[in-house]
Amino acid sequence: MKSYHKELWLEVPTRRAFVNITPQVEDCLAESGIKEGLLLCNAMHITASVFINDDESGLHHDYEVWLEKLAPHEPVSQYRHNGYEDNADAHLKRQVMGREVVVAITEGQLHFGTWERIFYGEFDGRRRKRVLVKIIGE
Repeated sequence: MKSYHKELWLEVPTRRAFVNITPQVEDCLAESGIKEGLLLCNAMHITASVFINDDESGLHHDYEVWLEKLAPHEPVSQYRHNGYEDNADAHLKRQVMGREVVVAITEGQLHFGTWERIFYGEFDGRRRKRVLVKIIGE
């Protein structure tokens, strides 16, 4: 069995954003040479997420509104964590959106449903963060 890993670095200029990282992940898969196996993709920061969904701007807007209702950024004084930072809401949003995805690899391709894509969700941006891509298989 072969193993491959790579770290993707992202720097989102805004506090929150959703970035389609599917092309970069597909590049990793091609680089790995693995044709059958599993791919793990996870955010390496506790205020960011990796998830799978549709690449549709209305849905992304709905996520933004929904997450802000669940864990509003302000007032920052509502969170105990914010004694040292102002990002408690980002930790909560990450918990809801998840840390990682696992995708089957079949015939050298990500084995997705029709509209599935991999996204990086940033909830406390404006600095460099990384995403791990780990692939195992043959």
